[in-house]
Amino acid sequence: MKQKAVLEQEDAQFVMAGAVRHAQARGWAVTIAVVDDGGHLLALLRLDGAPPMTAEMAMGKARTAALARRDSKRFEEMINQGRPAFLSAPGLPAMLEGGVVIEHDGQVIGAVGVSGRKSSEDAEVAQAGIRALLEVAR
Repeated sequence: MKQKAVLEQEDAQFVMAGAVRHAQARGWAVTIAVVDDGGHLLALLRLDGAPPMTAEMAMGKARTAALARRDSKRFEEMINQGRPAFLSAPGLPAMLEGGVVIEHDGQVIGAVGVSGRKSSEDAEVAQAGIRALLEVAR
C-alpha cells in the first residue's frame, strides 16, 4: 500500500496568502481557488474588483488540473493544436491556462486555479501561491 501527502486547510491558506500577495502587488483583481487531489474546494477568495464569473472559472481550472493530474494549460494547447473534440471530455470544466497542480514527492496533492487576468498571468498567480507553500514546507 502506498502512502501520500495530503493537502490540508493550513496548506491551502499558505497557497492562498502567497497568491493574494502576488496578485495584489500587481493590482490584479482575480479569484483564487485551492482544491485537494480530488478537485474538492479547500479555499476560495474573490479579490475586490474581480468579476463574479471568475469564481466559477477559478474553481473549474483548479478542478481540471487536479483531476487530470496536469496543468490546465496542456488542454488548452491540445485544443488549439487541432483537437477541438477534447472540449467534450467529461469532468474537466475549464480547459484554459490558469489551473496549476501542487505536487509533493512526485504526486499531485491538489491544484490552484486563478481567473481574472490573461491566462498566463492567472497561472503566474497560481505558481506564486504554490511557491509560498513550498517555502514553508522546507
